[in-house]
Amino acid sequence: MIEIEVVQGDITKLAVDAIVNAANCSLLGGGGVDGAIHRAAGPDLLRACIPLNGCETGKAKITPGFKLPAKFVIHTPGPVYRDGQHGEPALLESCYKSCLALAEENDCETVAFPAISTGVYGYPWEEATEIAVRTVRNFPVQKVKKVIFCCFGTEMERIYREKVLGARI
Repeated sequence: MIEIEVVQGDITKLAVDAIVNAANCSLLGGGGVDGAIHRAAGPDLLRACIPLNGCETGKAKITPGFKLPAKFVIHTPGPVYRDGQHGEPALLESCYKSCLALAEENDCETVAFPAISTGVYGYPWEEATEIAVRTVRNFPVQKVKKVIFCCFGTEMERIYREKVLGARI
C-alpha cells in the first residue's frame, strides 16, 4: 500500500524522485507553483518543455528536474473549474493518474503533488482534495512507494490531513 504524507511548504525544496507541476497547457511556465518550479529549476526546464509541444488537460509529460532536488518534474495541466458539470472531476482525476503512470514508467518511488487546479484555476479545495486522495489511494502502484501532498498554506494542509486521515481535525 502506498504511504501518503501531507506537508506544508515549498514543493521546489523537496528531495523526491519527482515533483508534479500544476502546469498550463503550453508547459512554458506561468504563475503560482508553475512559475516557482520554472524559476527554481532554471532555464533548462523551459528548454526541455519547448519540444514537448504542450500538453492536454488531464494528461502529463515528464522532464528532468535540472537544478531542483527532484530528479524529475511531471507537468500536468489541471482543469479550470466552471461548475463541476463540465468534466472537471474526471479531468482532475486523470491528472493524478497520468502523473502516477509516468512516475511508474520512470521508476520513481517518491512523488510530491501540489493541490492541482486549486489556485487560479478555481477548483474548490474540498472537492479537489477528495479527488486527489481517492485517486492516489486507488492507483495500482508497483514502484511508487510514497506520495507527498505539498500544501501551500495551513488551511489546505488541514483539508488534506482530514481527507488522508478520514477524520475532522
